[in-house]
Amino acid sequence: MSGRPRGRASRRSPGPSSSRNRTVAGLDRAKDTFNMKMDIDPDMLSTHKIQDSLLSSNNRFSDYRGIFNWCIIMLMLTNLHMFLDNYIEYGLVVDLGQVLYHFLKDPYSWPATYLILASNVFVVAALFFERWQEWDYITESTGKVLEIGNLAAMLLFPAAVILHESTSLSVGGSVLALIVYTVTALKIYSYHEVNSWFRQGIQTSSGTGVKNESEQEWVLYPKNLTTGNLYYFLLAPTLCYQLNFPRNVIIRKWFLARRALEIILLSQLMIAMIQQVSLSFVPFLITSQTKEGCEMDMTAKIKHVMELVAPNNFIWIILFYWFCHSVLNFMAELLKFGDREFYADWWNSDNLNRFWTTLNLPFHKWSMRHVYRPLLMQGFPQWQAQVIVYMVSAALCEYVIAIPLEMFRFWIFATIVLQAKMTLLLGRFSSGNYGNCLVWLCVLVGPPIAVLTYLHDYYMLNRESNAWSLY
Repeated sequence: MSGRPRGRASRRSPGPSSSRNRTVAGLDRAKDTFNMKMDIDPDMLSTHKIQDSLLSSNNRFSDYRGIFNWCIIMLMLTNLHMFLDNYIEYGLVVDLGQVLYHFLKDPYSWPATYLILASNVFVVAALFFERWQEWDYITESTGKVLEIGNLAAMLLFPAAVILHESTSLSVGGSVLALIVYTVTALKIYSYHEVNSWFRQGIQTSSGTGVKNESEQEWVLYPKNLTTGNLYYFLLAPTLCYQLNFPRNVIIRKWFLARRALEIILLSQLMIAMIQQVSLSFVPFLITSQTKEGCEMDMTAKIKHVMELVAPNNFIWIILFYWFCHSVLNFMAELLKFGDREFYADWWNSDNLNRFWTTLNLPFHKWSMRHVYRPLLMQGFPQWQAQVIVYMVSAALCEYVIAIPLEMFRFWIFATIVLQAKMTLLLGRFSSGNYGNCLVWLCVLVGPPIAVLTYLHDYYMLNRESNAWSLY
């Protein structure tokens, strides 16, 4: 036992230095492992957290540009499909020259044009009434009577002419003339009110504007009672009068050219769609007066209404962009008018009240300034003042539509009043995404029903003559 070689024994039981080396090597490996773990991204260790799905109502995600583009493409393809079906069955019936003749009716007399030009008589009368009150030729109370009489005559005169000369005036020309008279009446009312505030000392500020070297001098009351000041307001894309409007410095020619091109192209597109699509509803109008039409299943009637949804709303969207963006911006650029807020994000409205408010901001500002707030100051509750604003809007729409068609059915008036009631009843229960869906449902279904109703009644009154042609 004592004679065993030491070298072999040393290999079997390492000495203290060998154990120390192994311990150091193990510590180095642990240190390297620890350092490697410290370099790992924390997201690799934990990939889950509390969060809602992207389309959940609790999620605040709001970028739906891709879905919006998809909806636009689907809407265009749907209308293209309906247009092709209509073209296969009826052929191409688009005739833009026929539309121009429909508006003018008689190229040598142009009755609608003369009727529009006659509105200048009431405009000049309004200017003289303001001057007479400022010069103390008439009292304030006498001026109020004259102003109310002038506004009443401004609305009654074109209606009487259209109803008396219905054979000389086309429906399109009559609608255009009444729109011009209605807008002018709203502007003149605002003109009288603001000047009255200055005379009575209620208003002391002359309005906000941008003063620069290219602009005219700052206008103060009563130096605003001039023809140029009044006609600038009449041509400006606003219904609310003030002495000094915000003005831009230059006219952007490229911007003006783009708006002009949009006005021309979109107007032709709207006319073409109306002409081509309208023929598909003539058989339904004819069938509705037969025994077969009276016994028509409710499903078939709903089908005809649904067929109007896509083209009707596509035309309304084009009309909105054409007028509220292209036309109003074109006029504002020509006049260097600085306030271009003609509409807001009405497509995001969660109730009908906000929809109508944001769709037409010029009328909203006018109604708030001259109807809603004065009613509140007189002690009316908010809901009553809101209903009165709806009724004024409904009455003006019925005035523009019913008189040219010579049909006093009050469908538009009833529709708008019904929407006011729905706003008051459902506004408390529907909001957010659900409210927006309800708004879109009313917008998609309501106008087609109104259009089909007016088409039906107009056809019934004129089916025995050629006057029932839509264009």
